[in-house]
Amino acid sequence: MIDLRRVPERWRQFDVIVRDLPLGLLFLAASCVPAFANHGTRLGGVPDRPFDAVAVVVVALECLPLAVRRRWPVVCLALVSLGFALDQLRGYHTLAGTALPIALLSTGAHLERHRRATALLFSVAYVPLAVALLQLGSGEPPVEFMTFYPVLALAWGAGAWLRRDRAAEAERRRRVAEDTRTAERARIARELHDVVTHHVTAMVVQAEAARCLTAAPERLDQTLTTVTDTGRRAITDLRHLLDLLNPDHGTGARTPSVGRLLTLVEQTRRAGQPVEFTEKGTPAESTGSADLVAYRVVQEALTNALKYAHGSRTSVQVHHGEREITVEVSTDGSGSRTRSPGGSGRGLAGLRERVGVLGGDFSAGDRTGGGFVVRARIPAGSPS
Repeated sequence: MIDLRRVPERWRQFDVIVRDLPLGLLFLAASCVPAFANHGTRLGGVPDRPFDAVAVVVVALECLPLAVRRRWPVVCLALVSLGFALDQLRGYHTLAGTALPIALLSTGAHLERHRRATALLFSVAYVPLAVALLQLGSGEPPVEFMTFYPVLALAWGAGAWLRRDRAAEAERRRRVAEDTRTAERARIARELHDVVTHHVTAMVVQAEAARCLTAAPERLDQTLTTVTDTGRRAITDLRHLLDLLNPDHGTGARTPSVGRLLTLVEQTRRAGQPVEFTEKGTPAESTGSADLVAYRVVQEALTNALKYAHGSRTSVQVHHGEREITVEVSTDGSGSRTRSPGGSGRGLAGLRERVGVLGGDFSAGDRTGGGFVVRARIPAGSPS
């Protein structure tokens, strides 16, 4: 059984000439119907002539070139114009004369080069046709030819408008595609920044601490094990990110979520950062991108705490509401190497953009009494 819904799709798979041919055949068939004889375009006062064998050739010359109106518009216009001239000069006045405005519209819409030259050449060719029809006709006023020419020019202008509109739409789609690619590159850069920076920072801090533990083999072995575990976690996250870039990636890959925050906090604690973790409320069944963004907020804040306030007390508070997730990460700033987490600013700027896209609020700055605090309100249920 034929699926009628797929007929348009299959039709578009045919060559453009095959798709345009039915229009020409339709005009050809209608022009050969006796009831429509001498009922077509009538320019000038040339007396009507009966339909004969030459008329069949003239009608075919006007109609069949419509099959190539998009592939070779100039060829179509030249042949149809020639057929129209013979139609009017011999007095057939068939319905096939209607093909001329269609050929002009198609030429204006699909001709990409030498448009002005083609329009000028057509206008010049119209003059001898008008003169010949004046001589052969029954004294029709010249104003008739002056009135018919704007009709032809209007058909050309409509085609040119369609061409410009199509070009503008193509440019708009190109810009949308470029903006999409740019946004995707920025998203990938943020993911790489979040994953790599956090894990590498933890490994650097732990490696530095290992230098001071040569006299305590047990603690040294524990620290090196933590470094190894952190490296493996970094590789796992990077593989997940690379899987997301794979076009064949399905829904099986896991996405970092709020449920993994405890693992993140434990990793930071093993790196030597005292972290207090509080999680309230029950996560919503469908949080969309909110859980991932909340995870990234905590991850970036703990990374900054390790880098710029190592050893300082850090508090992580996560509250799950019915419609939003609230995150607050604060650091006392009283540990070693304490300074304002300026850095490149790429991490905090990326978080502000992520939260803003979901319609939430984000803030990061110095805390009263010293230290640094990061706050985020993330609406739950936003699409990924």
